[in-house]
Amino acid sequence: MTAADDPDAAEVAALDGRLRAVRDELAVACRRAGRAPDAARLVVVTKAAPPTVFASLRALGVEDVGENRVQDAEARLAGRGDWFRWHFIGHLQSNKVRKAVPLFDVFHGVDSRALMERIDRVAGEAGRRPELFLQVNVSGEASKSGLDPAALGEVVEAGDALRHARLTGLMTMAPRADDPEEARPVFAALAALLEEHGRAAGRPALRELSMGMTEDFGVAAEEGATWVRVGRRLVAPPVRDVD
Repeated sequence: MTAADDPDAAEVAALDGRLRAVRDELAVACRRAGRAPDAARLVVVTKAAPPTVFASLRALGVEDVGENRVQDAEARLAGRGDWFRWHFIGHLQSNKVRKAVPLFDVFHGVDSRALMERIDRVAGEAGRRPELFLQVNVSGEASKSGLDPAALGEVVEAGDALRHARLTGLMTMAPRADDPEEARPVFAALAALLEEHGRAAGRPALRELSMGMTEDFGVAAEEGATWVRVGRRLVAPPVRDVD
């Protein structure tokens, strides 16, 4: 174990308090919606934190960690591949798939049929079974990646033919706003799309919803999120990019 992999007691204590607070808020939000308190799971986003944070998270029993840069992931994940279930939460470029697939277990931002099918092919070559979320641009913002909701059906149908990767859910990002309630229609719309293309279409495996971040994860949990992605409240300094 290197020095970077030896947890710092003060950092563990501070992280423990923040994790408890976020998990408590998440459980309360789920209960408000009549869901089980653990119905929405937490991905701890570590992209802006130093690698020393991984040892502290491991010491606290965290299971799911998210990173968003393939070019940094090889070094950050080195020797830690089996510590967590690693989630890739950024925009994945096609030319980075071959590097990303051996590193990550879950991909949250699959925004095209071509990317989905490339991940599947590379996963077959690497002997991997990654879980995929199709990113849907529910809000219609030009600045956001994602499938147009009208095009989602065709891509989901293509996902039925995947041989190695597993299409298990949908993902979206709501517009940034001071009031988390402004995100509710976006999350509700994604939940409706999941119902339409998942259970109602005879695809019980398509059942996960990745939505909600630091500012709005409570609203996301109320609208059916099964995964929320939280960074700044836990391990990262205030930044303006996606967490």
